[in-house]
Amino acid sequence: MKKLVSISLGLSFFLSTCVLADSHFLAGKEHTNAAVVHGAAGHTRILIEHAKAALENTLEASLEAKGVQKSHLETAAKELQECLDLAGLGHIGAATLHAEAAEKHIKASNIKREAH
Repeated sequence: MKKLVSISLGLSFFLSTCVLADSHFLAGKEHTNAAVVHGAAGHTRILIEHAKAALENTLEASLEAKGVQKSHLETAAKELQECLDLAGLGHIGAATLHAEAAEKHIKASNIKREAH
């Protein structure tokens, strides 16, 4: 009985960790997309809000990732940080380009996720 409880608890922990990582990944993906859309529309303040949320979620997702997926998420996080730095300086066009680059890396990491 104790083994069954231990196995059940371990499995529950594993599944909750996977769900949590997926929720961070999806939130990062959605916020990055929103940053791109608002950047293209010239909405600097809203781009910054979404890029910050995207960066936080992408970093959280990268903690659980491995291999190529982790590399893409870490690169996306660097692009999002560059996006934030440039947006803070008022360079909305360049910031949007970095948000778009981050979006590409997040999409590439999702392809790797589905393969496993």
